[in-house]
Amino acid sequence: MSQVTVTLPDGSSRAVPAGASVADVAAGISPRLAKAALAGVVDDRLVDLSYRLDRDARVRIVTPDSPEALPLYRHSTAHLLAAAVTNLFPDVQCGIGPATDEGFFYDFVVPRPFVPDDLEAIERKMKELAAQDLPYERQIWPKAEAEAFFTGRGEPLKVQLIEEKTPGQDTVSCYTIKDRDTFVDFCTGPHVPSTGRLKAFKLLNTSNAYWKGDAHNQPMQRIYGTAFLSDAELKAHLARLEEAKKRDHRKLGRELGLFTFHPWAPGAAFWLGKGTRLYNALADYMREVLFPAGYQEVKTPIVFNKALWETSGHWSFYRENMFLIESHDEQMGMKPMNCPGHFLLYASEVRSYRDLPLRFHEQTPLHRNEASGVLAGLTRVRQFSQDDAHCFVTQDQIGEEVARLLGLVQRVYRDFDLPFAAKLGTRPAEFLGEVATWDHAEAQLKEALDRSGVPYALNAGDGAFYGPKIDFDVTDAIGRKWQLATVQLDYQMPERFDLKYTGADNAEHRPVVIHRAIFGSLERFIAILIEHYAGAFPLWLAPVQAVVLPIADRHLDYAAGVRDRLEAAGLQAELDGRQEKIGYKIRQAQLQKVPYMLVVGDREVDEGQVAVRSRTGGDQGSRSLDEFIAAAQDEVQRKAS
Repeated sequence: MSQVTVTLPDGSSRAVPAGASVADVAAGISPRLAKAALAGVVDDRLVDLSYRLDRDARVRIVTPDSPEALPLYRHSTAHLLAAAVTNLFPDVQCGIGPATDEGFFYDFVVPRPFVPDDLEAIERKMKELAAQDLPYERQIWPKAEAEAFFTGRGEPLKVQLIEEKTPGQDTVSCYTIKDRDTFVDFCTGPHVPSTGRLKAFKLLNTSNAYWKGDAHNQPMQRIYGTAFLSDAELKAHLARLEEAKKRDHRKLGRELGLFTFHPWAPGAAFWLGKGTRLYNALADYMREVLFPAGYQEVKTPIVFNKALWETSGHWSFYRENMFLIESHDEQMGMKPMNCPGHFLLYASEVRSYRDLPLRFHEQTPLHRNEASGVLAGLTRVRQFSQDDAHCFVTQDQIGEEVARLLGLVQRVYRDFDLPFAAKLGTRPAEFLGEVATWDHAEAQLKEALDRSGVPYALNAGDGAFYGPKIDFDVTDAIGRKWQLATVQLDYQMPERFDLKYTGADNAEHRPVVIHRAIFGSLERFIAILIEHYAGAFPLWLAPVQAVVLPIADRHLDYAAGVRDRLEAAGLQAELDGRQEKIGYKIRQAQLQKVPYMLVVGDREVDEGQVAVRSRTGGDQGSRSLDEFIAAAQDEVQRKAS
């Protein structure tokens, strides 16, 4: 019998019979590995254990400790979900069921929406199928047979997928669980060996969906779930989800009186008094960071003639996401981003190399015509503002400017107690410009990252088509990651807008544009902060920093004077003059997450003091108002968390 050579991750090699499976390789190494094996990686391709080796190859066995294990579990659990649904609801049509960063989902066409009782029944059926330890089997079918099979089952969406995903192919890959009658799906895999491997999973909720995410297509019901390699990991994740519900910015925003929405203005927040103070505090904070760093704040129009968007390319590639206006037979578009306006501003004057770097910062409202189905609180809106900036630099200034930007990012996220990590996105498969230009730009970004000490991962091929970039993920208090800041190099827009500067050689040159944002949109950043702090903002950021609580009506005048002194000292203060018991007032202030409560009664009035209660530390004792103000101002200045 002919043999093939298998090279293992440690560099060793062994001969196995041609046609041996990945499972056979695992068994030949050790019984323990064979028992733990979930799949294999053959020459960098993830495959089932049943995959047969017909040539020499590098082989790595995937076990629960491998990075591929969790996505593999989740994809297989999505199939288990579909098997349970099709067993309980024979008339459904199956859509797609991918693994996600948080779990998995599967889309179905159903006669009626799923209800909570359905999810409970489906999860019970999934556990029943898992307990039976049914095999996942990959089968290669003639394409015509697969299309006829799914057509006969009344699943035209599967037929459509087969036609789209396998052009020019004669065969297709399908997976069964046990057999065709139990479950079968068009899928390239791979999957775990059997349903018995899947034990730690949970169905979470349902939502409306559309085929391929297009509202013009077939409406569907999406079931979300999650799966982990162990019950302990699942329980920890579910606990985080429960904590996330408590921190939901939509819930807290309403309870804390920060913002509201109205159906007549979908995707646009109404900022209430306290919310507006928070919004302005963040906007002013960013100005305090940027102005000393050499930025100038500018304001550009909100509506532009379509000629601008044709020049930038948005008219061809982004028009469906823009709000369009007809005015006096002129086609206009509301700006979805600030970049083109900044390019016009740059081009409005003759620029010299001595003017560079030139840094424009703007917080003007932007508008994007997001689909109604994706709008979500403050995290996905149609009207928003960004801490947006564009830096115009020479080729030789890229590294230094990026290093400055990294310093700003570090400072800002440190102030908000947000740990972060960076990703360097390099040249994608499809790109504009010259390879040499890309190599130079990527080298400068990498050098700036290395010099800054910012930890980063290489995200090969993830650059924008017009230039490489650095993206930043922050981690909030309950461990969730959010992508926020971005630093993008752009060589293409200076060409499109014919941007120039006069160099030291008295010749014309093209500047390079660095697009950058640190908060991203203020709306989304506020949503993240609300959930990060669970609404309990640190003193420097709190929209109400102190509330004065008179014990009785006779203390009202003194309490009003205390509030006025606090406001004069630059602190956001309120007076609760209601005729309620002091205990009730304290509880209400706690519910509103006010950092400090200043109780005043006979003793405080007589001695010119305030009794200080901290949101987190309780009773802090009495002190003079001057002492409290000095301590609070110091806490604000230090931006203490």
